[in-house]
Amino acid sequence: MIPNYSENNHLILVGKVASEKTFSHEVYGEKFYSFNLEVPRLSETSDVIPVTISERLITEELNIGKKVVVEGQFRSYNGYENEKNKLVLTVFAKEITFKPEEESEEDKELTSNEVVLSGYICKKPIYRQTPFKREIADILLAVNRAYNKSDYIPCIAWGRNARFCQNIEVGTEAKIVGRVQSRGYEKKLEDGTVLNKVAYEVSIISMEVINKEENENKEENQEENQEAI
Repeated sequence: MIPNYSENNHLILVGKVASEKTFSHEVYGEKFYSFNLEVPRLSETSDVIPVTISERLITEELNIGKKVVVEGQFRSYNGYENEKNKLVLTVFAKEITFKPEEESEEDKELTSNEVVLSGYICKKPIYRQTPFKREIADILLAVNRAYNKSDYIPCIAWGRNARFCQNIEVGTEAKIVGRVQSRGYEKKLEDGTVLNKVAYEVSIISMEVINKEENENKEENQEENQEAI
């Protein structure tokens, strides 16, 4: 049975174009571009998320302020910065819908930021508490992709989910539902210079451990039922 990798990693974002598109790379003659998408939060702030898109999908101009719906995957690749490896994260667009300038009341209220990931815990989760006793756990999830590739997605859990994560073993298969968020932080260099940087991660809304034995039993039962029919 061939795995459906789109089920491992699927997201939908609704927001406004926040930057001009720039050339990213070219694969077999197909050009890809990058732009930033501003996605509003319920807290009246916004996440600004990088999107990579094929020239095939750009049927209208990606003008700043244009409202769009992006469906695709949250992906990672290895980049280099100051001669060091760096995990670079981007939304890889598989579909884009351009919303009309004159929106209906329903469209104006349409905001969405949801990502669903199924993968494996590939580092020991880091559990900690803030000075205000807020519980947090950092997770790195390896999500399989076609052609023997994997995406390594940083995730952050809060409260009860964080307490749950602190005891999860490396190699555990898990399903995560959350939202993609951008987070600014400062990085102090050896010479004392401070750089303002942005991290991208999945803020976990819900999480469940996938029981492999149960899934295998379900598949066996389904096959037996099909044979009986």
